[in-house]
Amino acid sequence: MSLTPLDIHNKEFSRSFRGYDEDQVNEFLDQIIKEFDLMLKEKRELEERTTTLNERLSQFANIEETLKKSLVIAQETADEVKSNARKEAQLIIREAEKNADRLINEALSKSHKLVSEIDELKRRATVYRMRFRSILEAQLEMLDNGDWENFEKIEEDLSKPVGEA
Repeated sequence: MSLTPLDIHNKEFSRSFRGYDEDQVNEFLDQIIKEFDLMLKEKRELEERTTTLNERLSQFANIEETLKKSLVIAQETADEVKSNARKEAQLIIREAEKNADRLINEALSKSHKLVSEIDELKRRATVYRMRFRSILEAQLEMLDNGDWENFEKIEEDLSKPVGEA
């Protein structure tokens, strides 16, 4: 059982013949009561302050835990964003490579087609030149030989389209 200032105040001592001076004892007890009362008030204030500080400490611990969780989430989010960015960059690169390959293949196909067309035009020009030369040679031979009878036949050959002769 704890002692209170009221317990000290109500304490009665038995009297004896050669006992202490009652006034001195009462004064000392009054002083003890005041000091004890002050100590109890200080104790209550300190307990209240300790409770308040413990509550604040608990709040700070909660804030600290929340911050730690937030940091972990932020790090995970940053890692996820980096990973997604890498994946997206790889997809963009793959798509660009596909487009580049497609464009290269189209250009090669067009260039092969143009080379084929040029070769065909060269072949036709050679054939045309050969036909034109043979016609000219035939005309020159006719002029040299005086063979004008065949002139009508050559005229018929000339009137035919180039592909038929």
